[in-house]
Amino acid sequence: VQLQASGGGLVQPGDSLRLSCTASGRALSTYDMDWFRQAPGKEREFVASISWSGGNTYYADSVKGRFTTSRDNAKNTVYLQMNSLKPEDTAVYSCAARARSSGDYVYWGQGTLVTVSS
Repeated sequence: VQLQASGGGLVQPGDSLRLSCTASGRALSTYDMDWFRQAPGKEREFVASISWSGGNTYYADSVKGRFTTSRDNAKNTVYLQMNSLKPEDTAVYSCAARARSSGDYVYWGQGTLVTVSS
């Protein structure tokens, strides 16, 4: 299975971006999916999570109310809608698939860079 995050870019503070995480080789519908980010010189941090059905979502306090994660299992894709972006949101964003039974991360995706700067 390969996960690939896409949709990053350079935006100004206050702008929006939508990231996608697409899988090839296996259906994502049986996995809970998480978004992470890693800013330059910092440790990777959890951003958001969505359950396998899309019925439950969780967010880091730093993005709550600004970011929304969703999924389309028919398209094997998970999304992260990011609104009201701030310079401190600048990071490489990546996605990961988590097994429902164990909670272990089984697949990690290549990240996409989001730069928020005026």
